[in-house]
Amino acid sequence: MASVARENIGLLNDKIIVKVTKDDYFPTFEKKLKEYSKTVNVPGFRKGMVPQGMIKKMYGPSIYTDEVLKTVEKQLYTYLDTEKPEIFAQPLAMDADIRKLDLNNPAEYEFGFEIGLKPSFEIPSIESAPLTFHKVKVTDEMVQDEVERMQQKGGTISEPETISDDETVLNILFTEVDEAGNVIEGGAVKENSLIFRYFTPALQEELKGKSKDAVVVTQLSKAIEGETLEMVLQDLGFAKDDKAAADKFFNLKIVKLGKVENRELNEAFFGEVFPGAGIATEDEFRQKLKEEIEQYWESQSRNQLHDQIYHLLLDDTKMEFPAEFLKRWLQTGSQERKTAEEAEAEFPTFSSQLKWTLISDKIIKDNKLEVSQEELKESMRVEVMRYFGTMNLGEDTSWLDSYIDRMLKDEKQVDASYRRLITDKLFGWAQSKANPQQKEVSADELTAMQHNHQH
Repeated sequence: MASVARENIGLLNDKIIVKVTKDDYFPTFEKKLKEYSKTVNVPGFRKGMVPQGMIKKMYGPSIYTDEVLKTVEKQLYTYLDTEKPEIFAQPLAMDADIRKLDLNNPAEYEFGFEIGLKPSFEIPSIESAPLTFHKVKVTDEMVQDEVERMQQKGGTISEPETISDDETVLNILFTEVDEAGNVIEGGAVKENSLIFRYFTPALQEELKGKSKDAVVVTQLSKAIEGETLEMVLQDLGFAKDDKAAADKFFNLKIVKLGKVENRELNEAFFGEVFPGAGIATEDEFRQKLKEEIEQYWESQSRNQLHDQIYHLLLDDTKMEFPAEFLKRWLQTGSQERKTAEEAEAEFPTFSSQLKWTLISDKIIKDNKLEVSQEELKESMRVEVMRYFGTMNLGEDTSWLDSYIDRMLKDEKQVDASYRRLITDKLFGWAQSKANPQQKEVSADELTAMQHNHQH
C-alpha cells in the first residue's frame, strides 16, 4: 500500500517522501505489457502473436519504469490536492537512481520531492503611510507653449530665400576640413537640420542674411554649444564628450532653408484640435487646452503616487523565502536550464518579482477585486478604437462586436487585458485607502521623479 510522508528540511522548505509497493504498480505494468503485445510490430511475427517473453525482454524495462514513476506521481499529486499546501511552482524531484528499478525483482520504492512553501505575511498600513501627492500647477506659460507647438504642428513649411529670423530651419552639410578649409580625405561628412537660434551668437551674426549654398568654415565648438553640440558630434560619429572632435574644423554649407508658418488661431483650427467641442474663440480654446493639460498632469501625479504605494508595499512588507529551493528551481524547474551562477545572479530580481506577485495576489483575494467579462470586452473595444484613431469607420460598426469576440478567444490577449485591468483596480483600491499630503511641484520636478522610478 502506497504511503506519503512529509518532513521539514529547512526554512519554508519541506520534503515529501512517496513510497510505493509492488501491489501499487505491478498489476498495471502487467496489463500494459499485455496490451503492448497485441499492438507491437516485430519482424518475423504476425501482429499479436509475439511471444510474451520476447515482449517482456524487449520492452518490459521501459514500461516497468514508466508505470512505477506514474504511480509515484499520482500519489504525490493526490497528496498535494488533498492537503493543499501553499507551495511555489512544482515539486523538485530529489536524487533517485531509476536504474535500480528491476522488473525481475519488484520491490518497495521510495522517492523524495522537495517543495518550497509560500510565506505568511502582513500588508503594511497604507492609511498611515507618509505619502505625497505631487501636484503640478498648470501655468499660462505652459498653455502658451502648447499653443505654439500646435500652431507649428498644424502650420505650413515655406522656403525663404535668406535666413530671416531665429526660427529659420537650416539643412547644413557638415564636411570635415583643415584650418584653411581644405577637405580632409576620409573625414566626417553628414547633413543635419538645425534651427537658426541653436547656433552661437557669433555664428548667427555671420550667417544672418545668407541664402542657399552659402558656406562658412568654423570649429564645431564655436558654431554650437551644449546639448546641440553633443547631438551633432554623435551624428557625425564622435563621442558626445569628445573635446578634440569639438575643436575640429568643418565646412558648413547651407543645402536648404525652411520656415514653419504657424497655423492661424481661428475657429477652423479649434475644430480640428477639439472636434465636436464647439469652440469659437481663442479664450475658449486656451481654457479647453488648459483643462486637457491639467488632466494629463493629474494622471502623471496619480502614477507617481502609485509608485510610492508600490515601494511601500514592496519595501515594508516583511517576507521570507525558501531561497535555496528557489535557486535550485531556477536552475532546473524553469523553461531554460541555468547554471548555479546564473541562478544566483538572477535571484534578487526574481525574488523581488515573486514578492510583488504574492503581495498583489493577497490584496486581490482579500478585497475580492475582480474583472468582469463586460469590463474585458469594453477594455478591448477601447483598445481597438484607439488603434483606429480618427479614421472614419462609417456608421455600421457591427463588425466590431465579432472582432472583439475573436479577441476574447485569444488567451494571450485576454491575459494581457486582465492583468492591466486588475492592476488598475489594485492601485485604485490602494489609492482609496491612502491619505497623502499634497505638494505643489513643477512639471520638470515630477518628470524627474518618474524617470528615477519606472516599473
